[in-house]
Amino acid sequence: MTPYGTVSEESETPEASGDRSRSGFATMEATVNVNGVVTDGDQAVVSVFDHGFLYGDGVYETLRTYNRQPFLLDRHLARLRASADRLALEVPPTDADLETRIRETMRGVNPGGEVTVRMVVTRGVGELNYDPAACPQPTIVIIARPHSQIPDTLLRDGISVVVASVLRNHPRSVDPSIKSNNLLNNVLAMHEAIRQGAYEAILLNHRGELAECSQSNLFAVRDGVVVTPPLDAGLLEGVTRNFLFEVGVDIGVPVREAVLRPADLEQVDELFITSTTREVIPVVRVGTRPVGSGRPGPIASRLLTRFRDRARTLTRAPVAG
Repeated sequence: MTPYGTVSEESETPEASGDRSRSGFATMEATVNVNGVVTDGDQAVVSVFDHGFLYGDGVYETLRTYNRQPFLLDRHLARLRASADRLALEVPPTDADLETRIRETMRGVNPGGEVTVRMVVTRGVGELNYDPAACPQPTIVIIARPHSQIPDTLLRDGISVVVASVLRNHPRSVDPSIKSNNLLNNVLAMHEAIRQGAYEAILLNHRGELAECSQSNLFAVRDGVVVTPPLDAGLLEGVTRNFLFEVGVDIGVPVREAVLRPADLEQVDELFITSTTREVIPVVRVGTRPVGSGRPGPIASRLLTRFRDRARTLTRAPVAG
């Protein structure tokens, strides 16, 4: 047994089962835009000869709305293009064109409520080989579906995580800084978490340092200071992760990068995860060990409150003069 133990594989916490149930949704709830053509989710198709399907050759972004406005869209689009550049993958539409497609796709989805949007850009349809020249144009897919709010019970009670045996990809393999469609590393780690009844899985890098979680970035609180693994630990530079540095300034809480190792998990006062769709969720247990007091901490709560305030303010329509 590792220092952080494991939950029995036969057991399953409500948080794990609840997250899985939220992931199963009817395709009719989604609207999909494939290369500019908008259809209901159950009518959307991509060719089986698409290199995104065949080889995972592509990139993606997930964003959500507040006040039905895409939040931090410019940052998501910048990261999408940066990831695509790393794969020498062209994204011909301008940012303005992509925003138009997003708004067209989400129109009518969850009226009056919030929307989650996933943008996928693949190499496109081509011959069965790895030559990028085999694909004359990329495939651009936008999926809009009702946003699933994190249950208040998770914020009140916190979640459990495990330290996965699967290591994060080495940067000289499939670099984690590229938000690519090649997600087996994350999938395998999350499978471990599900088997052990946990909500998330922490991945270590090749040096044995904490890197990130399978679907989120990781933060710890020590003596009133919030720390998160540095980018050179081999992780995705999360849009929400970066925004949290700004939120920390707002409330006077230092947020900085620092190398974290598994042993540090025994010394932290608080632990929490962040992502676009999860915002800020407190972690109260790693395996069988409690984090700090074993209850959600005050700093994570303050950051979440201010995060939501800023998100709603930044997406509020300006008052006509």
